[in-house]
Amino acid sequence: MSGVGYADVSSPIGTFRIVYQGPNVRAVDLLENGIAQTGLPPGAVRRRPPFPAGSPPRQLQEYFRGRRSEFEVEPDPDSDSMFDRAVWKALRAVPAGRTVTYGELARKAGYPGAARAVGGAMHRNPIPIVVPCHRVIGAGGSITGFGLGLWRKRWLLDHEGAWPIRSRSAEGPRPRGQRTLDQTFPLEVELRRGAKSTT
Repeated sequence: MSGVGYADVSSPIGTFRIVYQGPNVRAVDLLENGIAQTGLPPGAVRRRPPFPAGSPPRQLQEYFRGRRSEFEVEPDPDSDSMFDRAVWKALRAVPAGRTVTYGELARKAGYPGAARAVGGAMHRNPIPIVVPCHRVIGAGGSITGFGLGLWRKRWLLDHEGAWPIRSRSAEGPRPRGQRTLDQTFPLEVELRRGAKSTT
């Protein structure tokens, strides 16, 4: 197996650095001031485009260009937490265009009732996008908790066809301070609905 490499991939929402060894992806970092980054392991070698077909950086490019919805890689995060690994594995089974709530993901991972702990696992996820924590939403469809910025979470959901999300939380109680996607962008939602009804 080749040594550890890293590559910078430009996207409409920023430049992402992917750290990988063969098909194993260790980290995906957004290169932006003020956002925590995993850093590079000693001896990591910079890879520059054009990237080989099937390589992790090529797959990331294809994802942002709309040519790929899922990744054919092996996430290899630096974590000894069995809980985190179980949650991340369950999350990878959620396909593009779909979302899952924190509570639902806790159940899928075998930890019913651990919705809050799942939120912590999302925060610790060192491989965003590949391990798609942007597909996790609050109960009823509220958009919450994304370390790369909620606007990027919205962009990624839109990119995958999961936007707008119709929210049940608009019809009943929800945690204080949360806003549903429908409430946050009401005009855009109505415009999208109108466009779909005329096609």
